[in-house]
Amino acid sequence: MSAPAPAQEFLKDKHVKFFKRCLQVLPPQYSSLDTSRMTIAFFALSGLDILDSLSEIEADRDNIINWIYSLQLLPDKQETNLDQCGFRGSSTLGNSSDPDKARKAPIPHDSGHIAMTYTALASLLILGDDLSRANKTSILAGLRKLQLQDGSFCPVPAGSENDMRFVYCASCISYILDDWAGIDMPRVLDYIQKSLSYDGAIGQGPGLESHGGSTFCAIASLFLMNQLEKIIPRKQLDRLQRWCILRQESGFQGRPNKPVDTCYSFWVGATLEILGIYDKTDFHCNRSFVLQTQDDIVGGFAKWPGHTPDALHAYFGVCGLSLLGEPGLKTLHPALNMTQRSVDHLETLHRKWRGQS
Repeated sequence: MSAPAPAQEFLKDKHVKFFKRCLQVLPPQYSSLDTSRMTIAFFALSGLDILDSLSEIEADRDNIINWIYSLQLLPDKQETNLDQCGFRGSSTLGNSSDPDKARKAPIPHDSGHIAMTYTALASLLILGDDLSRANKTSILAGLRKLQLQDGSFCPVPAGSENDMRFVYCASCISYILDDWAGIDMPRVLDYIQKSLSYDGAIGQGPGLESHGGSTFCAIASLFLMNQLEKIIPRKQLDRLQRWCILRQESGFQGRPNKPVDTCYSFWVGATLEILGIYDKTDFHCNRSFVLQTQDDIVGGFAKWPGHTPDALHAYFGVCGLSLLGEPGLKTLHPALNMTQRSVDHLETLHRKWRGQS
């Protein structure tokens, strides 16, 4: 590992301002993400939550909740569109769910997206919503339509790429809704098992290269399913832990022989936290690298030192620091990628739904 850099200051107030801007007007370079506004909103909301600064947007809380629900695709009276249900990423894509505002003619390719559904539900929980307006039955019906024969998931019913990212989204949706009826469990477990690579880690699918992101998605999914130890035997788990530990140079890299990158302080760090060995890493070197990518003018974090910060790396930079126990940050639930405070709220809802006190 490289020599530790001098201690640096974490500029919390600047990061709060950065995430608040992400909920407002974004610069032109974000235009390609217009259909993924829900994900950008999640990065901002969860980032503010980790920074213990949700009070900064309290005045807009109800408006944000209503905006999220406006992007929910609801079933028609005949329930002929269940395969399209869920949350879309942006109003750019289709009709409002409000019947007074919705156009009568359907828009081609207007459907829920599995990642937007996950981030929408997570954002609602972060904002303290009780999910009472989420149509759980139709969301799960839509989820079932997205699973392929090999056990993986597509993000949309029209068909698209399929890999471990969407397995993770499906797992989070099911865990949040406290209902696994939207997943064929044996098939998805088989998909994950077949994606284990020769080097001990996990690829985006069977036969694909091991990667820090896909390894997290698989391990977090198995954790949420309560299937981790059943699917990955002890010897294999030891090899996986070793692979993850070896991804640290200063910060973490996503694959061997690749540069370290801010976001892998979460992807690999959270995996190690789930596996119970995050304390075996060098916290000082990791923190030093992440803070080198911090923008001391506008806030946020970049992929690499000296680069422009963006919403994704800003969020995962804060997540990485939370895992490290940075003072003033909320504790992160590594598998659901939300604060423990938000997950505690979810567990309260679960008890209520189950009729428990």
